Amino acid sequence: MLKLVIDLINDIGSCVIFVKDVVVTQFRTPCSFESICEQIWKVTLQSMSTTALAGFFVGAIMTVQFTMQIKAFGALGYLGGLSTSATVREVGPLLIAFLLSGKVGAFTSAELGTMQVTEQIDAIRCLGANPLQEIILPRYLGIIVSSFFLLAVGLCMSIFGGMLLGLLFTGINPEEYVRHIPTIVSEFSILSGLFKCFVFALVLASVCTYKGYSTRGGAKGVGRAVVSTAVMTMVGIVVVDWITTLFSDTILNMFLGGAL
Repeated sequence: MLKLVIDLINDIGSCVIFVKDVVVTQFRTPCSFESICEQIWKVTLQSMSTTALAGFFVGAIMTVQFTMQIKAFGALGYLGGLSTSATVREVGPLLIAFLLSGKVGAFTSAELGTMQVTEQIDAIRCLGANPLQEIILPRYLGIIVSSFFLLAVGLCMSIFGGMLLGLLFTGINPEEYVRHIPTIVSEFSILSGLFKCFVFALVLASVCTYKGYSTRGGAKGVGRAVVSTAVMTMVGIVVVDWITTLFSDTILNMFLGGAL
């Protein structure tokens, strides 16, 4: 047990040092804008269909759950606002993070790990180029930026799914469903969702690029890196979700006057 704790602390420390090197590299020798756009397009294209489908069903599920709670109070008119607010603040960013960690995170870790064990990264270094600049930074920034695009797609599909289920399940007019969204989904809810999305993407990009870049031990090492990436990102996202929720409900709430 003690060895596991020590290994975990060493892993976290090494990851922090790796992220520091990536940030320093970005400020000193930034990567090309074209390579970042290529990675953004690649990540977004890989996860667009999955995110849209998951967002649709999340919106439908939230609508059904809130209907059971508020139907007895005769407040079905607020169904759209309540379900959308919950999705924007919590479910949407968390859903996107889990989808990206299972798909893009594992893929990136395996791709970088394969490049490491086949000495492609060493070849880049021998040619006088910086591997962090050439292959890490575009993927790192691409994952972070694309997460916001995917969040927007997931939220739009969740509203559509909730609106459709509201019409079929409770008979609420789509116009009535949408009308109360601006009154309940405040600026605080949007800022909270964007903040969570950014932090989750930061955790995912840091873990998957670090695990792939530090892979050792051939094909078995690549497999271990992928599994370790999946575990660390899932646990890290849940822990960070708890921290950001406390932050949003205390610090930001104080500055924004408690607007929900």
